[in-house]
Amino acid sequence: MSEKPRVAIVTGAGSGIGRATATTLLNAGYDVALAGRRADALEETAAQADESAGRSLCIPTDVGDAEAVTNLFRSTVDTFGRLGLVFNNAGSGAPPVPLEDLTVEQWQRVVDVNLTGPFLCTQEAFRIMKAQNPQGGRIINNGSISAHAPRPFSAPYTSTKHAITGLTRSTSLDGRAYNIACGQIDIGNAATEMTERMSAGIVQADGSTKVEPTMDVQHVADAVLHMASLPLDANVQFMTVMATAMPFIGRG
Repeated sequence: MSEKPRVAIVTGAGSGIGRATATTLLNAGYDVALAGRRADALEETAAQADESAGRSLCIPTDVGDAEAVTNLFRSTVDTFGRLGLVFNNAGSGAPPVPLEDLTVEQWQRVVDVNLTGPFLCTQEAFRIMKAQNPQGGRIINNGSISAHAPRPFSAPYTSTKHAITGLTRSTSLDGRAYNIACGQIDIGNAATEMTERMSAGIVQADGSTKVEPTMDVQHVADAVLHMASLPLDANVQFMTVMATAMPFIGRG
């Protein structure tokens, strides 16, 4: 009897952490559906996997759109036959302005991508993972350091990342009966397009501006691969991967 295929969905796969994780999974032997808003960026990610690119499927997706998410999951299973892993990674932030100056539209867009998106993906994953044989699978949520502590002027992003922790715990509990494991990786200062602005300094809690240390994004991808590689009777519930010297631990 042949080994069941290892099939993953990675959201936000067109750049940064999603790109690094998707290519790492592909190179480790996974079939991977790459989800993101820009088809060209997804194709660039697939191309970076070199000889493993043929096991990728690029599906332009707005994770805040329920129909688009349903299409993502249906297309993945139609192509690869099952689903073993979902990395809920897609994320968005609002402009760093005082809380009272944010518009409702700016707030809602962050909620749609960062919270509603992972919820919709989790729903679809449950439906598939409960029904397939063998039953079960794994969901990994990108929580961020912001699931623990905020930066200045980050109310929408921080609120959604705190909420992701609740979604992770609920998913772990509700999935237990169906052999569905769920864990969360909280990432601090991985060097990606998002952290390039840190090279000029970033506002601290005391109002000062400082350049913060970063780390290679590949360390994050390797950590996700480790979480994904565990058997379903073992789970990394929460993992924090961060630049060692970043100002998270201690008084800022």
